[in-house]
Amino acid sequence: IAKDSIEKMDTTLRGSFFYEAFLYYNPLVMVAMMVWLWGVNLWAFLHYRVNYSKIFDLDQNHLTHKHIWKVAILYIGLPLVLILPFDVLYRSSRFFFLGTLLRLSLPLQPITFADFFVADVLTSMSKVLSDIERSLCRMYHRQVCRAAFEAEELCGSHSIWIPCILALPYLFRFAQCLRQYTDTKERSCLFNALKYSTAFPVVFLSALKYHVLPEYWEGVYRPLWLLSSVVNSFYSFYWDISRDWDFSLFSGISRTKNVGLRAHLVYNPRWVYYWAIGSNLLLRCAWTYKLSAHLRHNYLTVFTFSGLEMLRRFQWIFFRVENEHNRLLLRTSSSPETEMGLLATDDEEHVV
Repeated sequence: IAKDSIEKMDTTLRGSFFYEAFLYYNPLVMVAMMVWLWGVNLWAFLHYRVNYSKIFDLDQNHLTHKHIWKVAILYIGLPLVLILPFDVLYRSSRFFFLGTLLRLSLPLQPITFADFFVADVLTSMSKVLSDIERSLCRMYHRQVCRAAFEAEELCGSHSIWIPCILALPYLFRFAQCLRQYTDTKERSCLFNALKYSTAFPVVFLSALKYHVLPEYWEGVYRPLWLLSSVVNSFYSFYWDISRDWDFSLFSGISRTKNVGLRAHLVYNPRWVYYWAIGSNLLLRCAWTYKLSAHLRHNYLTVFTFSGLEMLRRFQWIFFRVENEHNRLLLRTSSSPETEMGLLATDDEEHVV
């Protein structure tokens, strides 16, 4: 029946129907996808004996990758489960996650690895957050399929809320970097803050297309948007490789036989690291697509690029946590007992 009803629609109405369906279901699909990928991350960490529970400063007795996948199956009820006050369904892990969200939105205390890790993941989900805002706006104003394109200024691409929501995760991360600089006085924190600030021109210059004359967009703002996109993509790529992953690709010095990488590698085979570098560059360039309001009319293309960004972040997590694992081992290398504790056995269950 549903198929027959869709086939009887004219082209315009059918396009509106699929646009609305995409708008409401895309955020749920992307969130579920990210949760599933996070479960794969945890499984790999356990397999390669990366002590992520120590890295994130977590309890040792609760969620594993298997439990994460159970949550992914039940993602529809996740918002309600997160705030459930009773001591069921891994309350300590749920409250840990909610506490992390509170700290990243209000960085009033020293930033932990878990705090900025979650904030980094949220930057990859900025498009999902903007779609959630649009969905809630449409539901609040009781818009129906035929009216979807008649209220762009209210809930669509003309809405000022879209770029604001897109920029919000980067603002959180920017504030965290400033807080880290206040605590540590390390100049690298300022350069990291600068990296996140380069996302703001990409977001807001793109949104200007709907608020300026076409000749101004083509002659002034579009070239500035392209320039800001290039700067943001390559700056972020450099930071991923040199800082987050600690590879020596840009240092000009081959410190080990692992050319362009680092001395200690957890995963194998070695070629996956070179694949990660190349694919990260391509996906970083594609990543600016999701920040650009004027490029989001084809919902299938948007869905594809959103999914690719989830995969890029999934890949990034492996090497970011691996790098932190190596740093932790280095700091504790003088204590054999501590190091043995970090290299937990595969039988030991960790948390998320």
